[in-house]
Amino acid sequence: MDFSVKKLASDAGVFFTRAVQFTEEKLGQAEKTELDAHFENLLARADTTKNWTEKIFRQTEVLLQPNPSARIEEFLYEKLDRKIPSRATNGELLGQYMLEAATDFGPGTPYGSTLIKVGECQRRLGGAEREFMQTASVAFLGPLRNFLEGDWRTISKERRLLENRRLDLDACKTRLKKAKAAEAKAACEGEATPDFQETRPRNYVLSASAAALWSEEVDKAEQELRVAQTEFDRQGEVTRLLLEGIGSTHVNHLRCLHEFVEAQAVYYAQCHQYMEDLQKELGRFQNIFAVNTSFGSPSAGSPGADALRVEEVKPPPAGTRKAKVLYDYDAADTSELSLLADELITVYTVPGMDPDWLVGEKGNQKGKVPVTYLELLS
Repeated sequence: MDFSVKKLASDAGVFFTRAVQFTEEKLGQAEKTELDAHFENLLARADTTKNWTEKIFRQTEVLLQPNPSARIEEFLYEKLDRKIPSRATNGELLGQYMLEAATDFGPGTPYGSTLIKVGECQRRLGGAEREFMQTASVAFLGPLRNFLEGDWRTISKERRLLENRRLDLDACKTRLKKAKAAEAKAACEGEATPDFQETRPRNYVLSASAAALWSEEVDKAEQELRVAQTEFDRQGEVTRLLLEGIGSTHVNHLRCLHEFVEAQAVYYAQCHQYMEDLQKELGRFQNIFAVNTSFGSPSAGSPGADALRVEEVKPPPAGTRKAKVLYDYDAADTSELSLLADELITVYTVPGMDPDWLVGEKGNQKGKVPVTYLELLS
């Protein structure tokens, strides 16, 4: 119990001394030990690294999970050291809703069958998003979080300890300075010639005794200063080594950034491929339902009722245009014309034709082509 009380009193005394020193420095009444320029630069670089790493980390979290409630839930699970429950992405939910709607509308109807195709694509997009989120979280967010919660906390702890050592050092310097001033004053008073008619000799005996006491105080203050200087230098070296490690942190974060970009490129490439495939499939799918109306509806039972006779369609006297093909297109049947990206073809319309389709010609080939695959030039 006595030991605890003494330790508490000692800690309170140290805290009070540091508080006094800090206050006097702010008021300009005490000197402050300044760190060298190189050390200050290391501190500034460390603070800049921490601030921007924290902002990049937070915004990446928003990018990967825009829902703030979901982010808070995941944060709580991490703090409780529990597994985060699996959550469907927005794309997966949309795809699921489309598939369920197709079941109610009828999968054999044009709308229902199209919902099935788009819904499956949305689910694939959602799956690609989930993979990207997992990869980015491990490869990019993880290292940033480790720095903020690990390395930076260690650096902050050592910096606070260094500041305490500096306050102790400056307090010792102030104490030594005051002790030397008091010793010099006592020595001057002790060297004065006594006047036994006006001053009692006892005053000079007291002055000599005070000078001896202040001399002991100076020796004690010098010893405390040497100890404080040693502790400050040792703590400064430890902190400097940690601050110089920020360079290695930058190298590690650079590697993680490359991995993040690679994961993002793979994700967007997958999404682009899925959408291209869906677009082509919908183009062929739409043609199947429009096959009897693209060039007018033949009467039931006529020889041309089940197939288009594109070869019999003649271009109008005026109105042909040049068009550039934007994407490759594979013909779904003999009434369509296969296309290659960047080639030029001649296109024109026919009365009664579906506005989403044109008749295209290249060389001796002729067939229907979807408008969405073309860029009309003239």
